[in-house]
Amino acid sequence: MSTSNAATTSGAASTPVFALQQATAAGPPARRRPVKRKTWQTIIWFVALLALTAIVLYPLIWLLFSTFKPNSEFGQNPGLVPDAPTFDNYVKVMEGIAGVPMWRFFGNSLVLAVLAVIGTVFSSALAAYAFARVQFKGLGILFAAMIGTLLLPFHVVIIPQYIIFNNLGLVDTFWPLVLPKFLATEAFFVFLLVQFMRQMPRDMDEAARIDGAGHVRIFWAIILPLIKPALITCAIFSFIWSWNDFLGPLLYLTSPENYPLPIALRLYNDQTSSSDYGATVTASFIALLPVLLFFLVFQRFLVDGVATQGLKG
Repeated sequence: MSTSNAATTSGAASTPVFALQQATAAGPPARRRPVKRKTWQTIIWFVALLALTAIVLYPLIWLLFSTFKPNSEFGQNPGLVPDAPTFDNYVKVMEGIAGVPMWRFFGNSLVLAVLAVIGTVFSSALAAYAFARVQFKGLGILFAAMIGTLLLPFHVVIIPQYIIFNNLGLVDTFWPLVLPKFLATEAFFVFLLVQFMRQMPRDMDEAARIDGAGHVRIFWAIILPLIKPALITCAIFSFIWSWNDFLGPLLYLTSPENYPLPIALRLYNDQTSSSDYGATVTASFIALLPVLLFFLVFQRFLVDGVATQGLKG
């Protein structure tokens, strides 16, 4: 009986050792060989992506090369490279037009864009906090009305707004273009921030209230640091939209010294019967550079803000 038990115990003990010896003799498990793409497939993909990139960037490249074309070549030389390159367009643009230097137009656009960013981000964040974290009567109705303004075309409210600002004596100033930004009139940004705040747990708010914090402290110390990606996204869109805005300044600004860059471009085609295409193209390229650089610098924050908002429950 004891001999049988000993044999069983010996066999059980030797079984793992035998299995280990077999595994060692068999060697390591075979690795899956990576699937290599054929050379001709790689070349086709590279050529296709290169062609697509060239198609997308061609308007920008054409605009850059056209800044060196004399005014006489427009309409006669449809090619990309100018026949007689010149820097006269840059000299003419830097001198300004209508007695106003180019840096003044550039400064006006920069002031409007920066104030639009500050007003939009601050007011939209406050309104979004009220909709997302504060419970009050009529919350659903007011939020639905705010969303409904997204369906309201801007052209519907042009005349009433102009009459109001004209009666206040604010026409031909920056106030009609800046003041609405501080009143949370951009429903798109408010909705984006609301969706971002709603994904945050309310336990943080309750813990802060236990410590004696009010809505101002919770908003400033807790909510704002956590919604930084969404705030940067709002800032990027607000800057680009304000920098490229043409209709608003066209309605409210009448003096050339108050014109931003989009309105200043019109002067090169309206001052005489013949349009200065070389100066127009050059001024357009100069006006495009700040937006392009701004987007390249903050592209990572833009992708993070759009990708993360509204994805978590």
